[in-house]
Amino acid sequence: MARISALVFLCVLQAAAPQGLVPRGPRPVPGRGDSPDPTPPPPRPIPPGCMNGIIDCPIKVFFTLDTSETVALHESPPGSLVKTVMEFTKVFAQRLVDEEYKGQIQMSWSIGGLNYSETQHVFSPFTTKETFIRNLNRVVYEGKGTHTDCALQRMTQQLTNHYAGTQPVLFSVVITDGYVTAEPCGGMRQMADKAREKGIQIFSVAASRSIDEPGMKDIAGPLHEVYRDDYKVVDTVGGRLEINTASIDRIIQIMKHQAYLQCYQHKCLSAPGMPGQPGPEGPKGSKGDRGFAGRKGTRGIQGDPGIEGPIGKPGPKGATGLKGDKGEIGTVGAKGVAGVAGRNGTDGQKGKIGHIGAPGCKGDQGDKGPDGYHGDFGATGPPGENGEKGNPGLPGKSGRPGLQGNPGAKGEDGHPGNPGPPGPKGLLGVPGSPGERGETGRRGDPGTKGRPGPDGRKGAKGELGPLGARGRPGEDGFKGAKGDQGLPGSRGQPGELGGPGEIGSIGNPGDPGTRGDLGPPGPKGDNGRPGFSYSGPRGAAGDKGDPGRIGPRGSRGDCGAKGEAGNNGPPGEPGRPGRVGEPGGRGPRGDRGSDGYPGPGGDPGLSDCDVMTYIRETCGCCDCEKHCGALDIVFVIDSSESVGLTNFTLEKNFVINTINRLGSMASDPSSTSGTRVGVVQFSHNGTFEAIRLDDPNINSMSSFKAAVKKLQWIAGGTFTPSALKFAYDNLIRDGKRAQAKVSVVVITDGRFDPRDDDNLLQYLCANDVVVNAIGVGDMFEKTQDNEILGSIACNKKERVTEMSRYVDLVSEVFMNTMENVLCPDPVMVCPDLPCKSQPDVSACVQRPLDLVFLLDGSERLGLENFRLVREFVQKVADNLALAGSRTDPMRARLALIEFGKEIENKVAFPLTHDPAVIADGIARLHYLDSSSSVGPAINYAIDNIISRGRGRKTRPNAEVSFVFITDGVTDSNNLEEAVSAMRREQVVSTVIATGSEVNQEVLMKLAMDDKDAIFRGKDLSDLARSSLFDRFIKWVC
Repeated sequence: MARISALVFLCVLQAAAPQGLVPRGPRPVPGRGDSPDPTPPPPRPIPPGCMNGIIDCPIKVFFTLDTSETVALHESPPGSLVKTVMEFTKVFAQRLVDEEYKGQIQMSWSIGGLNYSETQHVFSPFTTKETFIRNLNRVVYEGKGTHTDCALQRMTQQLTNHYAGTQPVLFSVVITDGYVTAEPCGGMRQMADKAREKGIQIFSVAASRSIDEPGMKDIAGPLHEVYRDDYKVVDTVGGRLEINTASIDRIIQIMKHQAYLQCYQHKCLSAPGMPGQPGPEGPKGSKGDRGFAGRKGTRGIQGDPGIEGPIGKPGPKGATGLKGDKGEIGTVGAKGVAGVAGRNGTDGQKGKIGHIGAPGCKGDQGDKGPDGYHGDFGATGPPGENGEKGNPGLPGKSGRPGLQGNPGAKGEDGHPGNPGPPGPKGLLGVPGSPGERGETGRRGDPGTKGRPGPDGRKGAKGELGPLGARGRPGEDGFKGAKGDQGLPGSRGQPGELGGPGEIGSIGNPGDPGTRGDLGPPGPKGDNGRPGFSYSGPRGAAGDKGDPGRIGPRGSRGDCGAKGEAGNNGPPGEPGRPGRVGEPGGRGPRGDRGSDGYPGPGGDPGLSDCDVMTYIRETCGCCDCEKHCGALDIVFVIDSSESVGLTNFTLEKNFVINTINRLGSMASDPSSTSGTRVGVVQFSHNGTFEAIRLDDPNINSMSSFKAAVKKLQWIAGGTFTPSALKFAYDNLIRDGKRAQAKVSVVVITDGRFDPRDDDNLLQYLCANDVVVNAIGVGDMFEKTQDNEILGSIACNKKERVTEMSRYVDLVSEVFMNTMENVLCPDPVMVCPDLPCKSQPDVSACVQRPLDLVFLLDGSERLGLENFRLVREFVQKVADNLALAGSRTDPMRARLALIEFGKEIENKVAFPLTHDPAVIADGIARLHYLDSSSSVGPAINYAIDNIISRGRGRKTRPNAEVSFVFITDGVTDSNNLEEAVSAMRREQVVSTVIATGSEVNQEVLMKLAMDDKDAIFRGKDLSDLARSSLFDRFIKWVC
């Protein structure tokens, strides 16, 4: 105890003494809010008598590069950002130069690195700068999910391996976007904290402009002002993306400063001196304190036995002994005697026969059915014989004269001739007689040009000269350049009508025609002419005839006339009345008669099947089904990382809802009629999963739904072209039926991994398949690529549908559109099905569901409605199939939160599978009766119900569903941020609202713009109605 007290005293004394501490002050590098120049640390005071040399300071820098799909798809074209990150790392490494820092430490750099997605690849162990830059080409891009926590764990192992010599300063540069798809190694924040505990300083650098800033700060740690000071790989300069060298320089400056603080230590040089002379004898000391007790002496010789003493008094009761050690595990007990068999229960009473329901109303007359198909064309008749060659036609008219050619160039003028020399002068002659007129002299030399005369009158038009002879053809010129397309010429004049053709040769006789129908009766003929009347010659006398037979007896003669009436006789005497007779005595009792024959049997009572048959006969619309003919449909759905778990669930719901609208499926996959459905979910290569068209286990709608719900989100890369080839090669090519129409529905965001073959985008187009492409923006709010979607749909724009959110897939309008596209001409069939009963099965048996109720406990609810809501939640818990344990991968778990004002949130029970906990939590829940604020309640539920730090309290692969019971009249502060948090946490929301006074805008925000997710009722008592309650259970399950 004395030692501990002395140690505490020394610690307090040391803390109280003034020390030369280095002020933390501003950051050592300029940042947001700092002055342009860094604040230099004050020089450390050197103790007197100490000398220093240059201290070696080894530094290890490890680069951790995110090459998952989220980074690859942030910039266009896909994969280009990975090359930019590699270029940034190369520039960073080139600036790490071994140097002497401040004349006190010698820095030497050692560099290593890894890249990661779902796995980690160390592309360079610790080595020199030059070797590291060469190893950068070994970066392996996988393009799958993002497991940053495992990458940080691997980085820590690389930096803390055994090393000899001076302990190095450890740095890591993590280049990522902050998003993660899973945390199988304990969480990103926890792994970063463990690395800092081992002395590793982590810088967090943004790989792109779209990042999750909270995740980036979790990597940098508490001092994110230093280690996450808006560092980024690229920056926009003049509209172009360039490497952000300013971030590199600031990080290197911080590294040097931190290395200096860790490596620099003063070392005082000392040597032993000469021994001094012995000092004088000191004075006598004062009396010392009492000494310590001496050691125990040796055992003495045994003495003689003494006199026996009196018997002692009984001693006091001893203290309770220490607790004994735990005993060994006992042997296994013998098996108990078998219990007595329980008694059989009594038979239940037979229920009474229900009343026959009233006949339903007669349905409206159905629409006119589609017209029948046209009959097949008859066989082609035999070809006729070739006709004789016709006479040559008349010669055509002469064509119009061609355009006048361009006039030829004017020839050059000839040179004038030279004048002759003058002759000699002759003698003077005798004047002679006038001579004959001489010949015309030659033309004189041209004189000087005179002045222009006045304009003469215009001469008359001369006659057309004779047509000149055709000139010689000119030489072929060089081929000219192609001229512009000329304007269309004017329409030519119609040609003259041709003369009648010659009569053709007689054709072959045709086949005899069928006998015609009997014609109508002809008109009545005229009366005949009167005949000639003249007597013929007299004939010879005939023989005597035989005597005739006796004639029949004559009839009775007529009755004579009635005789006259006779006279009346005399009246008779009246008679006397007789005596009244005495009443007779009662006769003896007769003998019992024999038993009569049994009467006819009564009509039997109606059974359940009879009642159902009666209803079907009365109502013509019962059990009617839609038949779409022979139809094979294949859905190709995107299961990559960029889709997200919530959106992948919406894709599966879209497939199920679409098939629900297409009527019954083919009961036998090998049948030649009916609808068959297949599904392909794809991510990176090698992870494709399929529900085949000819799967013998898919023979009903329920079996198909169960198979679709079992599909799990892969969260990897996006190999869309390869998925289209996989769908045709494995489902359509060998599984399609001869007369069936094949349709494929592709759901994706349009972008795909750059390593995939883009020539496969139109793989389905050449195989008689109708392809419909649905492009949806991804979870990073990136729009779809329309050009790629058009290629998938075989360049038919009318088969491309674009939408910004996956929730639009299950909207009523779009479902009607897809129903008409896939089944344009349905046939309604109402079969007479036999009566059969199906056992009741609890909901949510085949899928995991974590259901969180958020109850608005404001004053608008009222105490009576609060009681009805509690009964509703209890009824939901009784009807759902709850999980068997905390780790059960199927079935449902429930949680309930009541919210009021901003800081008033009460958890009735967290996520649990225990019915007793649920019932107890509902019973203990009290009515808040306050104001309402739903935004903080959502954040509270995310932080306390579904999240645990960077981890989650929900089960893996479980759908997280929030059910809001509110009228929407609430404080909407922070509502937008809360809804964004729900999207980020991949929560599916449902809203239950009652009454007429509701805030529809707030309800739509809570339902994330899905109006089908809002359940409306007149009042809260409607929640227990069978139809609304059953619809709600089917919706959440």
